Amino acid sequence: MQALITLGAFLVTLGVLVSFHEYGHFLAARLCGVKVLRFALGFGKPLFTYRAGNGTEWVLASIPLGGYVKLLDGRDSQQSIPTEDRPQSFDVKPLWQRSVIVAAGPFANFLLAVILFSVIYVSGVPQLPARLQAPPEQSIAAKLGVRAGDEVIGWQSLPSGYKSAPIFEEFDPIPSWNALRWLLLDAITGEQGFALEMQDASGARHVKSFRQSDLPPIAPESDPFQALGLLPQVSPPSEWKELKLGPIEALGFATQRVYLITKVSTRLMLGLFTGKTTLKQLGGPLSIADMAGKSAQVGWQPFVAFLALMSISIGLLNLVPLPMLDGGQLLYDAWELVAGKRISLSLQEKLQKVGFLLLIALSLLALFNDLQRYLSP
Repeated sequence: MQALITLGAFLVTLGVLVSFHEYGHFLAARLCGVKVLRFALGFGKPLFTYRAGNGTEWVLASIPLGGYVKLLDGRDSQQSIPTEDRPQSFDVKPLWQRSVIVAAGPFANFLLAVILFSVIYVSGVPQLPARLQAPPEQSIAAKLGVRAGDEVIGWQSLPSGYKSAPIFEEFDPIPSWNALRWLLLDAITGEQGFALEMQDASGARHVKSFRQSDLPPIAPESDPFQALGLLPQVSPPSEWKELKLGPIEALGFATQRVYLITKVSTRLMLGLFTGKTTLKQLGGPLSIADMAGKSAQVGWQPFVAFLALMSISIGLLNLVPLPMLDGGQLLYDAWELVAGKRISLSLQEKLQKVGFLLLIALSLLALFNDLQRYLSP
């Protein structure tokens, strides 16, 4: 039964995220007057095909590991375009429209994440209080005098040159540990100091300042929260607080959350090139299936939150400037904007082959990590 739930959650995850991404491309293309030849979910042998009246072929294929939108494009040597259809070709559209069509896929993933988080906040979600456990010895929090039971109720970012100047600005409220956790990750990855307004068990309030020079570096195989000494205290469900917002407020809160997660994720992704993040953290289809199954078994809200996080990841991944990805096409567009001419087809084909090999290598590495993670004794 558990295997069926995991498989079902995995298929739903890929179906929702891929279809939303590709529909972003599809909708932008239609709005820009580009003819869409095919909208495909999956690869390989078609299981279901439907041809719409406008000529678009809708395909559901047998390998559910992606999808694509095929546009009418005069630069595609396999396409023969009638003269009357030429104005609907992708390649004759102005640069800004072509860039919008390419960027619409990742944008759709970020929009989906906002929508999914908003649904959670409107329905009401229990939140673990931002109450801290006793900090580990030698941690920064222990040196600052943080004690078990202190609850973080306010947050303030500190300027880079902060030493010990008084803090007069108002603190942003902290509704839960989850909200604090993402702010901490933002501060650590962005190397920015912060101040916490805390309330102890007696109700007394005090402020603890974590300067930029105090922050632990992001490094493979290390836990920055342990080094900071800021760890959540396990609280009974009766003490949890419900976060329930109106639709407009939920949209605003969700947008802020997606922006924050995107910032942190981008920095961690860049850490792959600086050595701050290890390639062992890359996950493949087994990791996705495992997390999807586990979150689905806990409840619909954890599963929807997982979908939102995965949607952000897919949006970011597609913006990586590698050939074969949307980011690679946007890089071509940037070249055209600067140079005043398009990159040649021959060079683009060579870059596409390099990009394909890089993607295959990354996919195999992610699969290898999965096998080590889940099949090793």
